[in-house]
Amino acid sequence: MGFGEIEPSAWRGGEVRAPAPASEVTFSRRELDRILSLYGRKVAAGEWRDYAIDFLKDRAVFSVFRRASEFPIYRIEKNPRLGRRQGAYSVISATGHIVRRGQELDRVLRALDRSLSVVAG
Repeated sequence: MGFGEIEPSAWRGGEVRAPAPASEVTFSRRELDRILSLYGRKVAAGEWRDYAIDFLKDRAVFSVFRRASEFPIYRIEKNPRLGRRQGAYSVISATGHIVRRGQELDRVLRALDRSLSVVAG
């Protein structure tokens, strides 16, 4: 046996522990279905071309691109830490301007989905 190696019988289950994996904020299945539904309509209309999803410790981000080599034109973020105050969901433009923020994902996504707006008249 080399230096630093231990015999398997000498290693006891509870003595050596690996660090716990860092928890990440993620989108639920329903949230992703809603976001991807909007994304599909925008791709069909020729407005959007690519997307990226990032799961970070404090937030989940769905970025939308006009072209794959550009910066995102919109970011859809879920930040549970802001849930009680301003709302966990937000849509942020390429310039960093918060287009809409709220408690419900469907209402926040309406800022991007103009085609579903109903005008009473």
